[in-house]
Amino acid sequence: MFNNEVILVTGGTGSWGHELILQLLSLDPKKIIVFSRNEASQVQMRRVIEDPRLSFCIGDIRDREALVKAFEGVDYVFHLAALKHVPVCEEQPLEALKTNVIGTQNVIEAAIENGVKKVINISTDKAADPINFYGMTKAIGEKLIVYANQLSSDTKFISIRSGNILGSNGSVLHLFINQIKKKEIRITDKRMTRFFLTPQKAIQLLLKAANEGKGGEIFVMRSSACRILDLAEVLIEASGEKDVSIVEYGARPGEKLHEVLISDHESQNTVVYDEDFLIVLPEINIPGLKQAYSAHLPVKKGTYCSSDLLITKEEIKQLLIEGGFLT
Repeated sequence: MFNNEVILVTGGTGSWGHELILQLLSLDPKKIIVFSRNEASQVQMRRVIEDPRLSFCIGDIRDREALVKAFEGVDYVFHLAALKHVPVCEEQPLEALKTNVIGTQNVIEAAIENGVKKVINISTDKAADPINFYGMTKAIGEKLIVYANQLSSDTKFISIRSGNILGSNGSVLHLFINQIKKKEIRITDKRMTRFFLTPQKAIQLLLKAANEGKGGEIFVMRSSACRILDLAEVLIEASGEKDVSIVEYGARPGEKLHEVLISDHESQNTVVYDEDFLIVLPEINIPGLKQAYSAHLPVKKGTYCSSDLLITKEEIKQLLIEGGFLT
């Protein structure tokens, strides 16, 4: 799919982008363009990944004209750029709106104007039954991406929804590792559960969905979940540190106790694709899409909450080993 093609990644210097670009380079693309607004991160990535097929473009997805120019000659777009941290989006909702909603619409319009073959939008489990501003903006982004398939027959648009990526920028994993050194881990609520994937697995699934997506569907990555308290205790044990306390200080504004991969409403239009994905089909009519998935069974309701899919501490440890965070 990507052989000898030009690929652009918005927000490509982040954790998702770094792993995505490494895996894309192995698929023999003609060129990969990293589009982001952080000059320092681009310079750092250029030093770490020395490959003549990799180029960099400074720009902000809020700037429609910059996107239109950057998308010239591009075949595929991975849209990763977003404001992602729940507290930041709660405190500065207008900024989240500009980036996550208006920015996504700019990506759609620039892609259509340049005849991009496919846009792959990266979403989050927080878009399912959202209660915080971040989740709400990403839910709107998903809706815009679905609707975009009615605006052009040449450009296909799909979304991929996932849980948390272990070790991503601002990840609780790095936070806990640093706090362990100070002998005190701070947890908002000891009952809290979250979905987790390793970066390597998440990008493998992302590329699979990018290849197989027809346009208009939301691919939901199936993943295990764990208690945040269990993750903290596994990290403490692995560190060898003694007398590390765990302090509970209360949930932050907009923070859920548990996450869901799909909402109850969405489950009415969701099918089981395979062992890796559930697929949420749109309520609006996109010709041929529902027929394409007619052989797939509908999901069972009420089984996609993080509190229902918990793994053991030993399985958490194995996940951290697979991700390269423990030896």
